[in-house]
Amino acid sequence: MTKQTVLGRVTQLAKANINALLDQAEDPQKMLDQLIRDYTNNIAEAEQAVAATIGNLRLMEQDHKEDVEAAAEWGGKALAASRKADELRGAGSVAEADTFDNLAKVALGRQLQSEQEAKTAEPTIASQTEVVDKLKTGLDRMKAKLSELKAKRDELVARAKSAQAQNTMMDAVKNVDVLDPTSELSRFEEKVRREEAKALGKQELAASSLDAQFERLDSLGDSAEVEARLAALKAGSA
Repeated sequence: MTKQTVLGRVTQLAKANINALLDQAEDPQKMLDQLIRDYTNNIAEAEQAVAATIGNLRLMEQDHKEDVEAAAEWGGKALAASRKADELRGAGSVAEADTFDNLAKVALGRQLQSEQEAKTAEPTIASQTEVVDKLKTGLDRMKAKLSELKAKRDELVARAKSAQAQNTMMDAVKNVDVLDPTSELSRFEEKVRREEAKALGKQELAASSLDAQFERLDSLGDSAEVEARLAALKAGSA
């Protein structure tokens, strides 16, 4: 996996629009679960790639540091050899002085080589440092996006449970409306009223029967009185 590819993937994932993805999903919760798994895996892969990129950068920085230190070291050796050559030449040892001057030239050549290697590495180090910074930023955004995904999933699950509870309650209310218990009470009350009316009817019938008996008794008494009076009349006229 190249560094540019890693950077591109990290940037693309960090910029993903969760709300737009949810709008396109048939089952948002399943889609979020899958996104969380994908993001977690992608972050793990990106972290490994970024770690490798940082490792390579640190190696280049270490090599650059060694080149800079080597250039300084060779510069010091060239200076020491040159001073020794001047000292020998002043003492009349021209041949030996030339030898140290040659050593100084060799040291200066090595110094120049180390400086050139350090200078050549500097643009690459600067470029890789920029890439690493972008990758770190992208990883931070991906981790923030993962937290956002998890929060969205939790929110969605909570909303789904709430909606399910509301639907269950509304279905229960609807069933209560369809099977109105007050209608059952009304039918029972009507039955009681009919039984009460029936009882009243029986009482009334019993009362009317009793009145008829008393009326008959009264009529019998009147007949007896009439017979007695008739007998008295007959007795008085005799």
